[in-house]
Amino acid sequence: MRSGGIFDIPGKSVRIKELDARIQQSDFWDDAQSAQKVMQDLSSLREKVDVWEAIGRRTHDALDLYGIAEDDPDLLAELEGEASALEADLETREFTLAMSGPHDGAGAILSIHAGAGGTEAQDWTQMLLRMYLRWTEKQRYKTFITDETQGEEAGIKSVTVEINGANAYGLLRAEKGVHRLVRLSPFDSNNRRHTSFAKVEVMPVLDEDIDIQIDPKDIEIEVFLSSGAGGQNVQKNQTAVRIRHLPTGLIVTSQNERSQGQNREMAMRVLRGRVYEMEEEKRLTEKAKLKGKVDDANFGSQIRSYVLHPYQMVKDLRTDVETGNTAAVLDGEIDMFIEAWLKSNLQDVE
Repeated sequence: MRSGGIFDIPGKSVRIKELDARIQQSDFWDDAQSAQKVMQDLSSLREKVDVWEAIGRRTHDALDLYGIAEDDPDLLAELEGEASALEADLETREFTLAMSGPHDGAGAILSIHAGAGGTEAQDWTQMLLRMYLRWTEKQRYKTFITDETQGEEAGIKSVTVEINGANAYGLLRAEKGVHRLVRLSPFDSNNRRHTSFAKVEVMPVLDEDIDIQIDPKDIEIEVFLSSGAGGQNVQKNQTAVRIRHLPTGLIVTSQNERSQGQNREMAMRVLRGRVYEMEEEKRLTEKAKLKGKVDDANFGSQIRSYVLHPYQMVKDLRTDVETGNTAAVLDGEIDMFIEAWLKSNLQDVE
């Protein structure tokens, strides 16, 4: 096993001892919220160490037995079964390791923005929204659309969804980037083929104790009439909130909550997530430079192509995973792409 990064079992064992010592301190429970976080971290670390130490013991025992099993067909058959079981277990653990980031276990805020192309791109954005909502249903995640801007003729210009459930961010971060659609346009009277683009952004739902500095002096807040859920009431009160973050130029909007205060709180949550993602993007870009990588580290680069005409194919351009079952993909069957991307990035996890 590797001696560092996500496989650093000795390092994790040292950290467990440090946290155990901290728990024994007399003032440990004075700050209940901090204490609870320490207990969660300790439990997670112990689980990781126990799993890998158990796999290590099984591997060691199997190798020892192999030395005396060459002339014993029954023992060899038993060892083959254990090898297969270990391989399957390692496959599962590899996927788990791919989600070892600090916020991978958190909920996610997913935004989809139509690219150039007017109604075509806006319809594609709505198709992507349906795809992700169907996927969240299969994962048994809870979703809430916090902001949505409808297209003039059809589709959606932009939409933001909060997704709550274990590992939502860790899984959905595989979806960041530009998604490309090629099809015969239902909006073209001449039935010509069109190419549409939409950008997907994914941010973690951050705990309040996560240190993301947003100075109140650096934001401008605007309130306006909501066009979201709420019936006639939204036309009478300025409940929608738009926040502009001056240092970065980021603009976030929330209008589907019932009150201005709730929309402001939601907008700030989205803003914190986007600021975090910008910082993370900078870190990854610098890391790629240090490693001498020449591939594009920008989250906005094109990641997947969905072709509905002249043939049926969805292909992830990062991993080369592809399928001809486009209907299933657009109905939320995207796990193959997510898992392949996460596993392909294992070597970059630290």
